Amino acid sequence: MHASNEPLDGLLTGVPELARLPGRDLVEVARYLIPLEANLVQGCLVASGIPAVLADAHLVQTDMLLAPALGGVRILVPEDHLQQAQAVLAAFARGEFELGEDADVSGG
Repeated sequence: MHASNEPLDGLLTGVPELARLPGRDLVEVARYLIPLEANLVQGCLVASGIPAVLADAHLVQTDMLLAPALGGVRILVPEDHLQQAQAVLAAFARGEFELGEDADVSGG
């Protein structure tokens, strides 16, 4: 058993700074109601060298009407990558990951 409920309290209140998974060093850095958005942001984090994982993505995709009640899709990163992840999220919000009209997305 855990000596404190602080990690669980963080999960329940939805405060990303406190949302820690019990027994692991993963912290929540973002939540999205739309799974595709969460996947996109996770890809940006991984491309930036941050090991990010999604939580609850499949559950939310099962019934999108329940997404708000379930709290959406969470993006989790190791605690020691938290500041770097927050910087990537800020860059994403500023549009720094957007592709221009002439971007070659053919993969080759």
